[in-house]
Amino acid sequence: MRLSEPDDPLARIAEGRAGLGLVVRPDAPPLPGLDLVRLLDDPYRVVFHPDHPPAGREAVDLADLAKEPWIGSEPPGPCLHAVLQGCAAAGFTPEVAVECQDCTPAQGFVAAGLGIALLPRLGLAVPRPGVAVRPVRGPEPARTVRPALRSGAPPAPALTGLLTTPREAAGPLDDPFFRTSVRELRRGAAHRAARSLVPGTSPGAPPVARARAGTLPS
Repeated sequence: MRLSEPDDPLARIAEGRAGLGLVVRPDAPPLPGLDLVRLLDDPYRVVFHPDHPPAGREAVDLADLAKEPWIGSEPPGPCLHAVLQGCAAAGFTPEVAVECQDCTPAQGFVAAGLGIALLPRLGLAVPRPGVAVRPVRGPEPARTVRPALRSGAPPAPALTGLLTTPREAAGPLDDPFFRTSVRELRRGAAHRAARSLVPGTSPGAPPVARARAGTLPS
């Protein structure tokens, strides 16, 4: 596995130097030598200090956060773009009081009472003590996660399990979009990972898996 900048793994996959990448892209225009399929939408949640008044609500209107001090948790890129686009649709630009680039320290700053944060649900699988997490509406920002694979690569049975792991983390397996995504991955180009993902399945493959991939920005 390899952590990289959002667009970095794409060239490696197209050249056959990596078998799979997970990237955040709001849309998926055709890219030479690559197949991109929408895997899931990862919605953002607002993270409060438990004593903050809106923390008592079941959901929070994004516009109600306009005057709050914000904890910036995303570096420039498609994840931050999803947040800023949602805030713009709600009629404001967030005032960032503290800058960081990861969900874990962002929650720490919230717990210390320095502001609120908008964090992706996949980054909140285990919220830290001292914070309250609520859904956002009007609108609900979300980042779109897409697997990137080399066009024409042979199918690999291990790929479905690999790609459904983040989908399981994001929500129930019985929702219609999950079932549609898995069918598409099984029958379409997104199910064609390089055989190097599985040890010994491609000619000349070494006895250990050679898969390297860009991972999801936090």
